[in-house]
Amino acid sequence: MKPRIAVLGCGYWGSNHIRTLKALGALHAVSDANRARAEGFASEQECLAIEPDALFARPDIDAIVMALPPQFHAETAIKAIESGKDVLVEKPIALTVADAERAVAAAEANGRVFMVGHVLRFHPAFEKLKELIDNGELGEVKYIHSHRLGLGKFHTENDALWDLAPHDLSMILAITGSAPVEIRGEGAAILDHLSDFAHLHMRFPNGLRSHLFASRLNPYRERRLTVVGNKAMAVFDDVEPWERKLAVYRHAVWQDSGQWAFTTNEPTYVPVGEGMPLTRELEHFISCIQTRETPRTSGEEAITVLSILTAGSVGHD
Repeated sequence: MKPRIAVLGCGYWGSNHIRTLKALGALHAVSDANRARAEGFASEQECLAIEPDALFARPDIDAIVMALPPQFHAETAIKAIESGKDVLVEKPIALTVADAERAVAAAEANGRVFMVGHVLRFHPAFEKLKELIDNGELGEVKYIHSHRLGLGKFHTENDALWDLAPHDLSMILAITGSAPVEIRGEGAAILDHLSDFAHLHMRFPNGLRSHLFASRLNPYRERRLTVVGNKAMAVFDDVEPWERKLAVYRHAVWQDSGQWAFTTNEPTYVPVGEGMPLTRELEHFISCIQTRETPRTSGEEAITVLSILTAGSVGHD
């Protein structure tokens, strides 16, 4: 039997959750501070519209997906958890590590599923990339860099780093299997006091290094994760069509008589099964509710992501 799930927050990303859960047969209710908006979605999707304050005590709701402004995530998640609900909280799950830790601790104390919306972990191209890495196709991973650039969205509470980097950090952490031991951040505020451009430089325990570049004030879109191994390099480019989203480059670099030499090769495009990451994420959430397994994108991972964001944040006067 499918769990009965409510979506709290009917904005842009919440609306995507609503439609996807409806398609999966698990949407039971919607809720928003703007009652007219919630009632509009309820009518469109043939589900209940429930006031936010009344949502948590409802016995007919098993779980809540939260797509709120991030400053409200932690307290709302704790309230839901203590009311016996499983939760999926959109990123970032809080604006401080302490608030994130409180939410995750509440879930553990109450035996609730706590999942975080790091949706790109469920992208078929990333899953295939992770499989290539785990199978040794790239050799030992030495360097990872990600670029997530575009125009907008603009928020008053969180900057480009906090808005855009969590997805890439989640993927980087999945590849490295550990938290960085060194973090250095750079940022530039163009519009106001929040970084519109942000860089993160990280070093991991095994010597692997990583660089992340995020921008919300860029004239073109770039969604690219590059993994450099000592046998091959791979690029996950989400702007490309499906047949070109994952490329492997088998370049070679070596020393010959004290001089560096190299050869370049055309990329090999790895076949990737098409699938919507959000659908796969919500299928995983439903499975975790049913089996009580720990989600792939757990609260502990989210705490690590927030710790990196905090360490790499740059203030502007």
